[in-house]
This record gives sequence, structure tokens and C-alpha cells, in this order.
Amino acid sequence: MIEEILPACVVAVEAGDDRAEAAPYPEEEALLGDAVEKRRREFATGRMCARSALQKLGFPASAILRGPRGEPLWPAGAVGSITHCDGYRAAAVARSSEIVTVGIDAEPHAELPEGVYEQIARPEELVLLRRLRSEWTAVHWDRLLFSVKESVYKAWFPLAARWLGFEDVSVSLEAGTHKFVARLLAPGPMPALADGPPDRFFGGWTIGEGLVLTAVVAAARAPTT
Repeated sequence: MIEEILPACVVAVEAGDDRAEAAPYPEEEALLGDAVEKRRREFATGRMCARSALQKLGFPASAILRGPRGEPLWPAGAVGSITHCDGYRAAAVARSSEIVTVGIDAEPHAELPEGVYEQIARPEELVLLRRLRSEWTAVHWDRLLFSVKESVYKAWFPLAARWLGFEDVSVSLEAGTHKFVARLLAPGPMPALADGPPDRFFGGWTIGEGLVLTAVVAAARAPTT
């Protein structure tokens, strides 16, 4: 399902539940420590999806470790993102020669817990979502906004290597096209992106099977001569 909002050069692999054959590599097992069984299973299935996607691009199977913020560490020449929520796991990967960063997120299509919406939304987003809620009542816009900001963070961190708060992103959602634009308000080193200024991420979203899925994919602008 997530491939609907990804360009053809990005390979995605999904799983609707945890796979019995999914097992972390020994180096990955060490990352789990005393994690509960649910966390271990979703981690293993997410890594399995990621390895399968990488192999489709021609990369050999290998351990996918993680960095200081829990971000996956991809093999040289690859970029990607992993997500999981109840009933869904997915990974999306691409060659770094084509794509500079990828961020994906999956969430249950349901209202956010009480009080969370006000913590993640900026004033201009509150205004936007009030209008969208009145026009498109079938969408849980608060959850969609949360998912977009999660995808943006996953795309941002490998480039900037610093924290990005919910208040540091201003999102404009488009209901008809299922597109969004995320304006980055926090300073950080960003490459020249092919589809716009370096303070913008562009992405897409879809809803189905009880899920909200969002994705950010950014290509680097070719150097000028």
C-alpha cells in the first residue's frame, strides 16, 4: 500500500503482521537488550522488510544497526526508513545516488489520545485542520498531521543529525491530491533539493485498511556546471 505514495526508484516491502521466519542478526539482537517480546518481533520483521528491499536493489543481506537516535544505519550507497504500528510493518529504501533521504510512517487511522493534538500542532495548523475537518469528515486529520511530522523527522535527521521538534515543522496538507508540504523552521545543514528550497520537504499520504501512511522522499539537485 505504501508504494502508492513513493516514486518508482524507491523500493518498499510491507508486512501485515510479524513473520515467524523473521529473526534479527546477532549484531541486531544486541541492540534489543531486555526489550519485551512484542518489541523484539516488530523489530525483527521491520529489519526483514528492510533487508528484502535492499536485496531488490542489489545490496547484499547484512545487519542494519542503529544510530544515537535509534535511526537505522544503512549500508553505503543506500538510504531508507522503517516504520511499524499495530498490524503493519514496512521499510522503504533507495540508492543514495538517486535519493538523498527517505522518511515513512504508519499510524492507526484513529484520533490521537486526548491532549496530544495540541502538543504537536502549530497555531496555523490548528486553523488548517479545523477547515479540513469540516470539509472531509472521514479523515482523522490530527493523526495524519502526527504521521507527517514523524516522516519529516525521519527524513530530516540523517541530513541534519539533530533533534527536530513538532513545533519546528509547519505542515500544509492537501485533501484532494493527498500531498503535503512541510516547512522546516529549525536551522540545520540541508543539501540543495531537486524539488524545492532546502527548507521544504514534499510528501504524500494515503489511508486504507485502518492505517494512515505518509512518506517524504527528497532527491538531491544535480550540481550546476
